[in-house]
Amino acid sequence: MALPPKTVERLSQYRRILYNNLNKGKDNIYSHELASQLQLTPVQVRRDIMLIGYSGTQRKGYLVEDLITRIGKVLDGNQKLNTATIGIGHLGKAIITYFNGKRTKLDIAAAFDVDENKINRVIADVKCYHINELCNKIKELNISIAILTLSPEHAQEITDKLVVCGIKGILNFTSVPLNIPDNVNIYVEDYDMITSLEKVAYFVNHND
Repeated sequence: MALPPKTVERLSQYRRILYNNLNKGKDNIYSHELASQLQLTPVQVRRDIMLIGYSGTQRKGYLVEDLITRIGKVLDGNQKLNTATIGIGHLGKAIITYFNGKRTKLDIAAAFDVDENKINRVIADVKCYHINELCNKIKELNISIAILTLSPEHAQEITDKLVVCGIKGILNFTSVPLNIPDNVNIYVEDYDMITSLEKVAYFVNHND
């Protein structure tokens, strides 16, 4: 049974915090420590971790390294997934440079753009191809996830191509909601930076 999307999101956040604690030499962590770093309740943390079949003890809490391994088995699955970044502007380059090599089961295998000056360029070991090669490279490199960092006006056009090419997941950094046919099974995650910034601004004003 698939986990709820919000639970998956929190598990990813837990893993990042656990890695930070492991790098600091911390072997054990309590639910209230994880909760305080994410503005959650200890009950929520314990509930999420119980959902993945892991439990701690009252005396020592959770074993940091073991919990990282358990979360990894749940989030990463058994097979490596290849992704492609579409649109090599400042954001696309930043994502490739920051993310590549951070996860053993998730890799950015290719980039795509229409700018002839960017074609065949290599960014953090990722080669940029012309968008006309999209379907061929998705098949050749076994790409299942697309990261959209292109101009909003082209987002739907490229999404239509991705549907035809058989992509299975899309992370959408554009401000445009994507239209996916009802009979196509693609998971879409929208990340709206403007909405996130306005949310932060609201709470800053509210706290004042």
